[in-house]
Amino acid sequence: MAIDAREKWRACLGAALGTLGVALSVPWLMAVLGHEPVPAQLALWMVAPLGASAVLVFAVPSSPLAQPWAVLGGNTVSALIGIACVHAVPEPAAAAALAVGLAILAMMALRCLHPPGGAAALLMVLNGVSDFGFALEPVLLDSVLLVAAGMLYNSLTGRRYPHVNRTPPADGGTRLTRSDLDAALAHYNQVMDVNRGDLEFLLRQAEAAAYRRTLGDLCCADVMTRSPVTARIETPLRQAWALMRQRRVKALPIVDRLGHLVGIVTVADFMRQVDLDVHEGLGHRLRDLVRRRKRADASPVAGTVGQIMTRQVRVASGNRLLMDLVPVFSEGGHRHIPILDEERRLVGIITQSDLIKALYAAVRS
Repeated sequence: MAIDAREKWRACLGAALGTLGVALSVPWLMAVLGHEPVPAQLALWMVAPLGASAVLVFAVPSSPLAQPWAVLGGNTVSALIGIACVHAVPEPAAAAALAVGLAILAMMALRCLHPPGGAAALLMVLNGVSDFGFALEPVLLDSVLLVAAGMLYNSLTGRRYPHVNRTPPADGGTRLTRSDLDAALAHYNQVMDVNRGDLEFLLRQAEAAAYRRTLGDLCCADVMTRSPVTARIETPLRQAWALMRQRRVKALPIVDRLGHLVGIVTVADFMRQVDLDVHEGLGHRLRDLVRRRKRADASPVAGTVGQIMTRQVRVASGNRLLMDLVPVFSEGGHRHIPILDEERRLVGIITQSDLIKALYAAVRS
């Protein structure tokens, strides 16, 4: 498991302090509950499975097996089952086997699977514990003290406990969907020591890392079309349409005299000006649009690209990672992304074709 030295020491120190806290609290609890705190009783009240619980609570606090209900329910229910087996099965070996098996079944049914619970059930049988109250005093009390120590220590050292499941964004920007994960988990059909939210988060991070490895440090400037065909806001519609047909482009960035982007006009912008619900005469209506002349009372942009251009344009910088544009193209409905420099001047444009070519080249390399 790839964790750094700081995390290893954090877990070790936490388990030690948590166990020490329980050990120091036991005599006081025994006195409060009316028990004589003699050494023999003290040893009995520090149930051995508590050490295994400490490993989970402090070393893997995000594990479903280490959550408070798993610790409290798993240890207590398993102890009750072990005591019941002492009463019901006189043969120790058979009682031990039955206690562990039934403890696992009960913990799964109650959604409190906790590995030390199996040890708690076995301990009851091996020690011949017949008092059901022992499952509460000390098993449950010890577990409560340990969970309280875990909450305090993990919180102080930057670990959420109880663990809060991660909720990845619905889109995630990757090809992985939640239905894909559900199908994989159903096929795997085994208990996993990681909650579903964390697993989805890790898979999305891994897929994002794979994209970065595949595309490397490829930036928009590496694949953009430089010096793209542009028009001015006063360019006549007829001239803009002819330019798009001549250069075989589907979008014209609109710039001012300093090269700053002010809008974009696309084939879709032209199509929106005609009634697409009436198919007859579509070509005629489009020709009429691009040949329209300004009337004396028309606005200054009438008959020009300024009349139909889109003013709110999605843009990117040249140093932006190309992979960041994948969700923009695939889910945002964009087909052309103008690239601007630090002074907001147009320096290039990236189309869906440019993106596909770059992805294909990266996959082949």
